[in-house]
Amino acid sequence: MKTSTVIGRLAAVAAVAATVAVSLPTRPAHALGTGAAVGIGVGAFALGSALGAAANPYYRPYYAPYGYGYPAPAYYPPPAPYYPPARSCWNPYTASYYAC
Repeated sequence: MKTSTVIGRLAAVAAVAATVAVSLPTRPAHALGTGAAVGIGVGAFALGSALGAAANPYYRPYYAPYGYGYPAPAYYPPPAPYYPPARSCWNPYTASYYAC
């Protein structure tokens, strides 16, 4: 079968299906109850919040290659060591300062 023949048959079937769907009598819509409407609204809100949080990179934790939830140590330099200021004491006998 040629491709044009298949496409032509599919178009004919689609046209017949559309004609049948349009000619069928319509039924009135059935309204939802209050509980069902609230449930759909809360579920849509929860799904939207979850999808929005998953799309935001700031809410996703970074997992280091070691399996911990903290960044790798190479990202933060080690803290500088603490060196207390040098002390000097007064010697009253020599009237001078010395390291103590």
